[in-house]
Amino acid sequence: MRYRLVIFDWDGTLMDSVARIVACMQAASHDAGWGHLEEEAIRNIIGLGLPEAIATLCPGIDPERAELLRSRYAWHFVEGNDTPMRFFPDVRSGLSELHVRPGQRLAVATGKSRRGLDRVFHESNSGHWFHASRTADETRSKPHPLMLEQLLAELAVPVTEAVMVGDTEYDLEMARAIGMDRVAVTWGVHAPARLASSRPAFTAQTVPQLFDWLQGG
Repeated sequence: MRYRLVIFDWDGTLMDSVARIVACMQAASHDAGWGHLEEEAIRNIIGLGLPEAIATLCPGIDPERAELLRSRYAWHFVEGNDTPMRFFPDVRSGLSELHVRPGQRLAVATGKSRRGLDRVFHESNSGHWFHASRTADETRSKPHPLMLEQLLAELAVPVTEAVMVGDTEYDLEMARAIGMDRVAVTWGVHAPARLASSRPAFTAQTVPQLFDWLQGG
């Protein structure tokens, strides 16, 4: 195996959840009286913690309205929207195969909340694949590297034996900040040219290509 620890982003990397995030953020913005948010702007902030995402999307928003938007987004995402969220094709088989390799460790570093990640772990029956995880509400939001530093410490893996896999500049730049190798995937939200600026060790065009490379192919 190339790395003892593989850390995955979630939304846009493992799970095809972008359409739901966009729809819920647009609905929440209308509920909070902020108005229409463009899809491209919302896609750009996927991966950030929710407070950081709202601050970026809605510059100058007052704290009370920001909290209303946050709470309405959470409601829409859990209860008010049924846009399907599924693993990208071949992700489930790829994670299953990596998980059983002797000595292999898997983790998640995500902009989701702990409650949100635990919910999707349960709904997708996938939490058992991962040895550790960090969410944006229990540490610093991407692109700050604290969540990666915490995962390395928890699993006792040196940075040279770990890699971050993600579909956004935020994923790659937090890894780059601590000298961790990084892999870009092109089926998510940030364009390949934008990902290339973070100098990934590898850029995967397809899910099978990603897992083949991670296994040393």
